[in-house]
Amino acid sequence: MDNMTRSVAAVLSIVFVMIGMHYSYDTDPADGSEVNFTVSETQTKSPAENQPMNSLRDFNNAIVNIAEQTNPTVVTIVTTQTVRQRQQSPLSFFFNDPRFNQEREFQREGLGSGVIVSEDGYILTNNHVIDNADDIKIMLFDGDELDAEIVGADPGSDIAVLKVDVTDLPAIPMGNSDEMRVGEMVLAIGSPLNQEFAHSVSMGIVSATGRSSLGLSPFENYIQTDAAINPGNSGGALINVDGQLVGINTAIASRTGGNQGIGFAIPVNMARDVMESLINDGYVSRGFIGILPGNVDRTMARALGMDRAQGIVVSEVTPDSPAESAGLQEGDVILRLNGNEVRNPTDFRVDIASRKPGDVVELEIFRDGSTQTLEVELGERDMEEFASSVTPEDRQEVEESLGFSVDELTDGIRQQLNLHNSVEGVVVSNISQGSSAFRQGLRQGDVITQVAEMPVTQPAEFYAAMRTVIGEENDVVLMRVNRQGRSIFVAFEL
Repeated sequence: MDNMTRSVAAVLSIVFVMIGMHYSYDTDPADGSEVNFTVSETQTKSPAENQPMNSLRDFNNAIVNIAEQTNPTVVTIVTTQTVRQRQQSPLSFFFNDPRFNQEREFQREGLGSGVIVSEDGYILTNNHVIDNADDIKIMLFDGDELDAEIVGADPGSDIAVLKVDVTDLPAIPMGNSDEMRVGEMVLAIGSPLNQEFAHSVSMGIVSATGRSSLGLSPFENYIQTDAAINPGNSGGALINVDGQLVGINTAIASRTGGNQGIGFAIPVNMARDVMESLINDGYVSRGFIGILPGNVDRTMARALGMDRAQGIVVSEVTPDSPAESAGLQEGDVILRLNGNEVRNPTDFRVDIASRKPGDVVELEIFRDGSTQTLEVELGERDMEEFASSVTPEDRQEVEESLGFSVDELTDGIRQQLNLHNSVEGVVVSNISQGSSAFRQGLRQGDVITQVAEMPVTQPAEFYAAMRTVIGEENDVVLMRVNRQGRSIFVAFEL
């Protein structure tokens, strides 16, 4: 019998001991047939004082077996980024000599984790672990160091795929994150804080599933766990009791910067879909329906003639979109998507984005006091078209909500800010000191590279992304900011 089967059997045995049942399993048959599990009434009981000890020992051995089999599939990722910074000498004020105003180059290292998902060297990790890296090294469980190449990265889901030129690697089997249940026991493996703590194993439970509206990414559907996760664990493995990968550890909610029992992992089903798209197509195509959704509160429900607040209201229909072609109208309330209740705009957007262009979805809507069903064939969002849809009025509305404005990041501005030519984003050109963004640390000259994990490279994309965030009635927005070559997060209330 393999160790994993024994592990599962040991965990199950605890339950049956406590209810007075006897759990047994046949030894491995010589012909390789399936192992039979049987449950029968207890015939002879062990001394009472031995039962708790045996149960704890079986439980401990089960956890040890799972950790031993999965730990070698987790890797430490060390990234290096070349940063150039202009050093201005005090003498430059007196002498117009370039020798007193020179550019200095230095290396910045980053640390994260990854998971080997195929024997031929494919590795899953977070996009933010390898973002802007010039060099990526992989440290295996046995201490070997390998060079890794980026196969593809998707900022929208914060998933990246790496490849090492090695075969016969230990690979972890993938589970089904859709079957995860609250209370289920999980292990988190990664390299928190620094390399000395590589391959740390922590244990916890699934605290919640389907976490969204956190402001971490535009496609949020996180597994929440209380297994210890710290900086450096990003990209590491969340594992169930069957030794299967069920999530990619990504973020924590913390007031101190360290673990406080609230960690988030990207479900493996989402990570697997993104990985397959990146490997096969080089990019991730997502479903697009073409509406601006809004929340339905009690006041809105009464105004629309609904008995209770439910679903999302269609605030705007994009011209020539799948929604318009299917007959959706402003003021419609979407109650169900393929038979599942729609809870909020974020969940709806994630569900649509998880589908492929060309998929047909069924929407149950409320209109003029009655319900009806519409079928919509999804399209594919064109980000350039999406950005160009922003009007001057939209831009003014966004700026009034934020208290700051942004402009294009030109080569001249990059030079003034001592930024590498590879840095993409929009620069904060003006900001009110009375704004929430200013109070939370955003400053003039900061370069915004992502809005709620949506990458922005030009002002039109920034205002389009912010219009979406504001339209979904989010209370807070999270931005990734490049400040003097350092990547930081700034979160503020709208």
